[in-house]
Amino acid sequence: MTGLRWVQLSAQERDEFLGTGGIGVLSFTRDGDEPPASLPVSYGYYDDAETFYFRLSFPPSSSKESFIDNPVSFVTYDETDEGWRSVVATGTLEELTELPHESAAVQGMWAVDIPAVEVFDRPRSEITFHDFQLEPDEISGRKETT
Repeated sequence: MTGLRWVQLSAQERDEFLGTGGIGVLSFTRDGDEPPASLPVSYGYYDDAETFYFRLSFPPSSSKESFIDNPVSFVTYDETDEGWRSVVATGTLEELTELPHESAAVQGMWAVDIPAVEVFDRPRSEITFHDFQLEPDEISGRKETT
């Protein structure tokens, strides 16, 4: 990657890169000198509202509940035919579980495609999942240029 320069993605380029969903890393701030809690996750993206959606697992041994309300950063990146692309979004998650089905947030989640990745040591039916949205306080994208 020596000699690469980076420039900002336009909103259209960012939305095309994100598509309706993919995979990235969601990082939660933690107290004191603890490093952030970073989790590989699948995401959905609704470009009309510039909103990310996540379906997070809460297995019995999970510590997510202790930091789920903390500020987050979300990063996704990939090498495309046009070179490297990345998007970073920051903000706070909002849980959708208790919202009515007619709410805009829940309707937006139905418009995305959150990839299902099997990383569990038991059937998905035995794991509790909660749905969240991230309406970013900040979002930026970068692309490689030569």
